[in-house]
Amino acid sequence: VQLQASGGGLVQRGGSLRLSCAASGITLDSKAIAWFRQAPGKEREGVLCLSSSDVYSYYKSDVKGRFTISRDNSKNTVYLQMNELKFEDSAVYYCATRSYLCSGTWSGYHYRGQGTQVTVSS
Repeated sequence: VQLQASGGGLVQRGGSLRLSCAASGITLDSKAIAWFRQAPGKEREGVLCLSSSDVYSYYKSDVKGRFTISRDNSKNTVYLQMNELKFEDSAVYYCATRSYLCSGTWSGYHYRGQGTQVTVSS
């Protein structure tokens, strides 16, 4: 099983970016999908999660209304759409998946991917 996050890059404050999380060896359409991030010198933290029944859990309240998760089952890929990006959103972003319900902890996920860097600049 492999999860590969991609799509990171440099974006101006207030801009948008879409991250992808492609899976192999596992089907994502019936799984909970979470995104975590880790900024330099800080611990990895949960950002948000979409359960298998498409219910959101927000672990960072300030992303509500700005970040959304979507699925493309035909590509076995999920996306994190990030809008109105702020400096504090700069971090390495990771995707993770588990069955059914969300968890706010990295260790709570059965499958965890590599990260992609997001840098918000002025």
